[in-house]
Amino acid sequence: MTNFKEKYGRWAVVTGASDGIGAAFCERLACAGLNLVLVARGEAALIEVATALDAHQIQHRIVALDLGQADSMAKLAQHIEGLDIGLLVASAGFGAIGALIDGDAANDCNMVALNCTAVLSQCHYFGKHFAMQKRGGIILLSSIVAFQGVPGSANYAATKAYVQSLAEGLALELKPFGVDVLAVAPGPVNTGFAKRAGMHMGKALAAKDIAQVSLNALGKRTTTRPGWLSKLLGYSLAMLPRWGRTRVLKQVMRGMAKAKL
Repeated sequence: MTNFKEKYGRWAVVTGASDGIGAAFCERLACAGLNLVLVARGEAALIEVATALDAHQIQHRIVALDLGQADSMAKLAQHIEGLDIGLLVASAGFGAIGALIDGDAANDCNMVALNCTAVLSQCHYFGKHFAMQKRGGIILLSSIVAFQGVPGSANYAATKAYVQSLAEGLALELKPFGVDVLAVAPGPVNTGFAKRAGMHMGKALAAKDIAQVSLNALGKRTTTRPGWLSKLLGYSLAMLPRWGRTRVLKQVMRGMAKAKL
């Protein structure tokens, strides 16, 4: 990561920066000397993360913003005007566990708005900007559940399938412009995500390890699977037909659920 500033510019935008994987990306990028725009809903949590970054002697801006709102990208653009931004880490998102028909429809629609629509808006804006300046990087958070339907987490898996597919296509579209695109498909991660989703995470990965592996992979591949569980599931499931993968993931999700699905 010694050449990150030279390759991607002086500033990076990290969404979902208030905790978990987003906060871990902030710490790793600050170590590399990049200035940061920290984006999330909770201003108090963002201030706490930003305060911890002061030890790295970087500049940072806090943007308290609900990215699930339709005008969120327009508002974010106003906050970052004039900055030399060359890297986007789109890690904001949430999930849920349980049968779709037992869940809340409004919550599922909000999940699509944040996990998919907001990511698309960000890719449009930053993709155009990076292509014009002939350099840049985009990191999108996929998941091990992105490669097949997952009973017990059907909508969340569908949103991550969208992100995975978007990253794969966008990587080839933007490559001629010198822009790197990476999909990160980790296994269980030890963050606040699990509590909101209602899951026991068992052998979970540390968020800092996800961030470091992802940054190391940027510009070298289109998809990275941090952690042994993600790699094990990915390679073993690849040998099964899609319907078989769906049934295996059903058992995996059941094992992580607090209640029997």
